[in-house]
Amino acid sequence: MPHVTLTRTINAPVAEVWKTWDDFANIDKFNPNLKRSFLVEENGQTGLGATRQCDLEDGKNYIQERIVEYTPERKMAVDIYNGTMPLKSARAEIEMRATGPNRTELQFTMHFVPKFGLLGRLMVPMMKPRFRKLLGRLVDGNRAYVEDGVVIARAA
Repeated sequence: MPHVTLTRTINAPVAEVWKTWDDFANIDKFNPNLKRSFLVEENGQTGLGATRQCDLEDGKNYIQERIVEYTPERKMAVDIYNGTMPLKSARAEIEMRATGPNRTELQFTMHFVPKFGLLGRLMVPMMKPRFRKLLGRLVDGNRAYVEDGVVIARAA
């Protein structure tokens, strides 16, 4: 399965970094690729089974996601189960570990299978750099949010 992996060091304890990802409904605070995010079902703010919708910054496309693996302060895996993206399936894995008392290594891996059969598989080499750019913006936005309190400003 094609995938893209990014790793960043964040100057904050794991508990602080985890708290930002664990605020599942509000990833739009630090994800510049989104217009907004919100819970799909009021089944709790976070944890295994929590679901959200992320409306992309273009205002036309969206994805719906569900937490399918959840180990507090270590790992969260999120399946994209619905949306307008050309994906047959996708899974994001966010893992973190302490590399010092105030340093966290964040690893974000996106596994994906494009729609459209053979044509989709032929598009993978073009999709990977695009995903790398989008995911880079996401993890860099998280780092700025955790380290400096930078919240993404949205146009009205």
